[in-house]
Amino acid sequence: MEDINNLLRNIKLTLRVEFIYPCLGGISINTNNIPNPSDLTVMEHYLKLIEGAKNNEILASCLPQSKLYLKITGILYIQPSREKLTSEDITSFIGHLELFESICLAAKPRIIEASPKSDIAIIWYMGLSKWF
Repeated sequence: MEDINNLLRNIKLTLRVEFIYPCLGGISINTNNIPNPSDLTVMEHYLKLIEGAKNNEILASCLPQSKLYLKITGILYIQPSREKLTSEDITSFIGHLELFESICLAAKPRIIEASPKSDIAIIWYMGLSKWF
């Protein structure tokens, strides 16, 4: 990820890659801003240069068409094991629910305490629909 950000910096772009993860049978690249078509071309060209990349599998880049935001409430912030709830806990839990099988994470779930004296968490979840 640092290599692609160095490339973007070297060609004087302000676009930066925040993280890269597998999604929808390919990869998803989360950036600090919405890339324009020429930015997508630069990133696609970079991916084809990576050693071990299968160029014939890199077909085309595109922007997502559908995002969803979900607020989950009523989950214990401090678990019975006395550990705080983590985004990995939420990701694992959501991954096992049939309701979310057509959703791919667009960012880590955000966990916020409902109030300083409450043991309840508010979870914000951003995802991409696999069916756009």
